[in-house]
Amino acid sequence: MLPLYAHRKMNKKSIKQQFLDFIHQLQDEICESLESVDGKSKFKEEFWARDGGGGGKTRIIENGNVFEKGGVNTSAVHGILPETMRNYFKTEHKNFSACGISLVLHPFSPMVPTVHANYRYFELYDDDNKIVDFWFGGGADLTPSYVFVEDAIHFHKTHKAACDIYGEQFYPAFKKNCDNYFRNTHRNNEARGIGGIFFDYRKVNAQQNAEDLFLFSKSCGKALLDAYLPIVEKRRTMSFTEKNKVWQGIRRGRYVEFNLIHDKGTLFGLRTNGRIESILMSLPPVANWIYDFEPEPNSAEAESLEYFQTGISFEQLEMSIEPVVLETF
Repeated sequence: MLPLYAHRKMNKKSIKQQFLDFIHQLQDEICESLESVDGKSKFKEEFWARDGGGGGKTRIIENGNVFEKGGVNTSAVHGILPETMRNYFKTEHKNFSACGISLVLHPFSPMVPTVHANYRYFELYDDDNKIVDFWFGGGADLTPSYVFVEDAIHFHKTHKAACDIYGEQFYPAFKKNCDNYFRNTHRNNEARGIGGIFFDYRKVNAQQNAEDLFLFSKSCGKALLDAYLPIVEKRRTMSFTEKNKVWQGIRRGRYVEFNLIHDKGTLFGLRTNGRIESILMSLPPVANWIYDFEPEPNSAEAESLEYFQTGISFEQLEMSIEPVVLETF
């Protein structure tokens, strides 16, 4: 664990500008890496403007060797919060600014997991346009159709290392947040995948200033490629059957249900007049809903479903594997 950053030379840019610089750089790095891994498809880029203020940069990849559909989007929007969102945030302040990066990748192979990540920064202003509140949020989670525990360990260990740079208390708390959040409560609390980390409303306190919070988010965002790409490389050449594709479609259906019913980012975008195509880019191109489907006992599908129902425990993630060491930022 590193000490807090009282000794660090402060950046003269505002926290919002630092965060914007970071997400645009990260968007470029992620897209370049994913294009290299896919080897076929390239990202298509589109700029969009939001009625009410701001806009974003949407990048979509489709029909590749590895990725059937994916998006890596950045946005920076501002304006007036709708009353529903003011009630949600429990604030009387109407003026806001929000920026972030959002990523979802749906591989073609059912053996390669879907991944999601989102990192964001939010500011509220008074009538004189002075900041009255601000916070960071974000995280990353893995959604496999078939659970390989060693992949889950790698994904979690990498994010744990990113958190541990700033304090060993963060990963257990944010893993628990993720486990609790990414669940289809309408389906007996079934998990969407095998988790990761998730945090929200991270604000300045006696232990961490705004720069610390920014660097923590940056560390987690930079960890994504190290957490995900080795899993892609390991699983991309595995053979699969039509039965495996059907199961992938069923799990994708669960993904759709979560995003449209429970996901805060989707709901925020819809309620603040965001761009529909960019908001719904997270949905897979194909999904299945089979009435009252039950996997065969003792099958790979049944074993994976058990993980979605019980989760990956902290103890399982402490299995013998070398710790991941990440650079600091």
